[in-house]
Amino acid sequence: MNAETMPVTAGSEPTAVDYAVYHSQAIFTAEQENIFRGQTWCYLGLEAELANSGDFRSTHVGNTPVVVTRAVDGAIHAWVNRCAHKGATVCRSLRGNQADGAFVCVYHQWAYDATGALVGVPFRRGLKGVGGYSKEFNMAEHSLERLRVETFGGLVFGTFNPSIAPLEDFLGPVMRKYIQRVFQRPVKVLGYARQLMAGNWKLYSENSRDSYHGGLLHLFYPTFGIYRQSQESAGLVSDEGYHTVFTVSKPKGDVDYGSFGDEANREMQGEAKLQDERLLAFRPEIADDVGLHIQSIFPSVVVQQIQNTLATRQIVPHGTDKTELVWTYFGYADDDEETTRHRLRNLNLVGPSGLISMEDGEAVELCQQGTIGAEGKRSFVEMGGDDVRPSYAPMGMDENSVRGFWKGYLGLMGNALADLAAEGRA
Repeated sequence: MNAETMPVTAGSEPTAVDYAVYHSQAIFTAEQENIFRGQTWCYLGLEAELANSGDFRSTHVGNTPVVVTRAVDGAIHAWVNRCAHKGATVCRSLRGNQADGAFVCVYHQWAYDATGALVGVPFRRGLKGVGGYSKEFNMAEHSLERLRVETFGGLVFGTFNPSIAPLEDFLGPVMRKYIQRVFQRPVKVLGYARQLMAGNWKLYSENSRDSYHGGLLHLFYPTFGIYRQSQESAGLVSDEGYHTVFTVSKPKGDVDYGSFGDEANREMQGEAKLQDERLLAFRPEIADDVGLHIQSIFPSVVVQQIQNTLATRQIVPHGTDKTELVWTYFGYADDDEETTRHRLRNLNLVGPSGLISMEDGEAVELCQQGTIGAEGKRSFVEMGGDDVRPSYAPMGMDENSVRGFWKGYLGLMGNALADLAAEGRA
């Protein structure tokens, strides 16, 4: 990539992206520093996953392994899962409860408490006057690298940047309002799914903001009356372009599935019929008629309500062409047994093999495969215009929010991309 083919057009808005951004190792490395370890707050998990003292969850910020914990005093902490001695992974479980609050590296038994502080080193003074560390060895100087942690609405975020504005400012009032819409009362975790995609993390970030593909790629939407382009809908984009939320209201009156299909460019092949139509049942439980809420919080999480499914989707970049999506499914803590059964039944719509969302991973991989060797060539992101509007309706005939993503991305990465281009490394 050179100065003429940087991932932005000659104009002022990000409507053309050089395909090098999906394949360059130098760009991927720069993203870790400028985005995930830079001026952003990254999603770490749900407070409901850390309900009790000693609870922990292994996660990532970018490609950096992190553990988030609940300490004895109730405070939430997060630290890099990398022993200060030899760099080994300290916590080897995805989640659990460490009753004694100690996290011990299996290699040389260096022990850390829930805050990441080093609290024990075997043979620190040697044995019978032999070996050990010098008298100047100070355990406080060898604690794990800590993140700054803040929460909002039941979501836990962390940052490596000590000077970044508070989390609430990063989210902004509009995004906070929509987070509170979903997290209106305490939640309980119902389960997890993990999905590996052979594609770049930015392709999924674009996908979650791309309403254009909804009724075109996901034929289940129009076939079964969940969404169509003419339905009442709206999109909102934060000022920096970072964050996006889509809402779609449930159909008004009786649903004519045939009319939904008329708005799709393709149709499901064969007889489109469900063996158990309870799967489609939508029971409004929030004070509105919204049946679909997709909220993308830059850079690493999507909050969703689709029908009665509630979930977060955490985006974990493991390499230029390897992305993990961690789905955390939840319900409300006061759900009765029948409501929980309905949510679990509804979950067949979403997740790695969900009737709605299974095509997204395939789309990510198709774009990754199709752009191999295409450095210097660029995408065309001008559906619905070439600017980024803060609000628009209806959605589905534009790429406004995708342009918003690139606006935010370039705001953080522009200088780094220019430097890499000048060095011929991108």
